[in-house]
Amino acid sequence: MASRMLVSLLFAAVAVLQVNCSFEGDVLNSWKVKLKDPNMVLQSWDPTLVNPCTWFHVTCNSNNNVTRVDLGNAGLSGPLIPQLGLLTHLQYLEVYANKINGTIPAELGNLTSLVSLDLYQNRLSGVIPSSIGNLINLRFLRLNSNYLTGTLPLGVINLVQYGNLRILDVSQNNLAGTVRSKNSTGAIVTTFLQDPKSKSLMN
Repeated sequence: MASRMLVSLLFAAVAVLQVNCSFEGDVLNSWKVKLKDPNMVLQSWDPTLVNPCTWFHVTCNSNNNVTRVDLGNAGLSGPLIPQLGLLTHLQYLEVYANKINGTIPAELGNLTSLVSLDLYQNRLSGVIPSSIGNLINLRFLRLNSNYLTGTLPLGVINLVQYGNLRILDVSQNNLAGTVRSKNSTGAIVTTFLQDPKSKSLMN
């Protein structure tokens, strides 16, 4: 009787893992269909597979949860989608040097395991969402060389002053205000645009 229960529990655990993996694959596939991929770098992203861990440019942990997406310099164009905020185990989102356009979804602020968010050298516009300030484990935030506007959210500044953020690059955008190259914690922060008459955002 006990052995039957154990077998049932094992099957249930496997089923849960497959559902989670399939869900993450669905999220990534939803993004894929919104992207233009002239170099076919996403060709291996097959939604019929049990999980996305065998896809190129995707890394998973031992539980088959997606922890890393590496799509730097891949020739991609199209938007970031809000559903990416459902990849709660994601630690690295590397989508730099492409032609990604549109805005940064506020839902990325749900990725609280994120260590690195690299979206530089794209065509992103709009404001930096204040929800990015929720990413308390973030160490690298590089949003430079886009078309972002507005000011740096206070929550992001707090990540530098009180969190783990070590590199912040928001240069070459259309942002207002300035920050110093270093703060009191010694964290390196790239000075960002634009208006020298604007009040400094960091003391």
